[in-house]
Amino acid sequence: MRHIILTLLALFAVSYLSAQGYEPEARGELIRHTCYSLSYIEEHEQPEWVYYLLKSEYVNGAVGRTDDFRPDGAVSTGSAQLSDYKGSGYDRGHLCPAGDMKQSQRAMSETFFLSNMSPQVGAFNRGVWSSLEGQVRQWTLALDSLYVVTGPVFKDNIGTIGASRVTVPGYYYKVLYSPADGGMMAAFLLPNAAGLGKYIGYAVSVDSVEAVTGIDFFCQLPDSVEERLEAVAGCAAWLSLRPAAGSENGTSVDGQLTRAVQCKGIAKSTGKRCRSMTRNANGYCNAHQSQAR
Repeated sequence: MRHIILTLLALFAVSYLSAQGYEPEARGELIRHTCYSLSYIEEHEQPEWVYYLLKSEYVNGAVGRTDDFRPDGAVSTGSAQLSDYKGSGYDRGHLCPAGDMKQSQRAMSETFFLSNMSPQVGAFNRGVWSSLEGQVRQWTLALDSLYVVTGPVFKDNIGTIGASRVTVPGYYYKVLYSPADGGMMAAFLLPNAAGLGKYIGYAVSVDSVEAVTGIDFFCQLPDSVEERLEAVAGCAAWLSLRPAAGSENGTSVDGQLTRAVQCKGIAKSTGKRCRSMTRNANGYCNAHQSQAR
């Protein structure tokens, strides 16, 4: 039993370190929760970025919304309060969406920390922003995993709310990275406003988001790869991605996925995720079937 527990702890540690692999530099207070991290900016009472590795099993999880909005005790200076949002006219907009963390009660509950919230125009939060979040989940089902960084842009701010003077940002961004197929990136920059139409109209290059935020995304990649992928404007390469048949509920056709995905296994030689692609329904290549069991 002790051996099994130690093995599980080791696998969790490897997974956690892997998830941190593309975490941006924190200019605020770095807070790490179970499945996402953030850089909290006290001046604005919200993060400059929220970062996480999104996996298909998180999207396919069975845990429902907990709606337990509350301050985040991990923020040393104190996070925003429920009273700041009450009667403000703005939504408590998730940066790491609840729908991305359905794998466990704890992961779901932690998305409702107010350190993960930003004041969003209601029609924006429940409209184009929600649609973009749903599309990211669909891309994750197609790719099996996806690195996500989301946050506000403190430019042309709308004002502040509450006694804590929580900044109402003028814009929001979302940047994505997948190492599959030689690597792909996508970025979106949207004004915090109603009536925006479809998210596809706000696809930009990662370079563009870096220019307005001052954040260096995915800087852990080799410079040649980073420069090539971050310069691509739009998301044309992503639009052809479709979830494997049955992947919405964790199944497949005839025991095989219809599209190859990156193996979920951890290579013993590097301690990092296997780079092989596989169509096996459990997501592990033939060399790592022992890990699937």
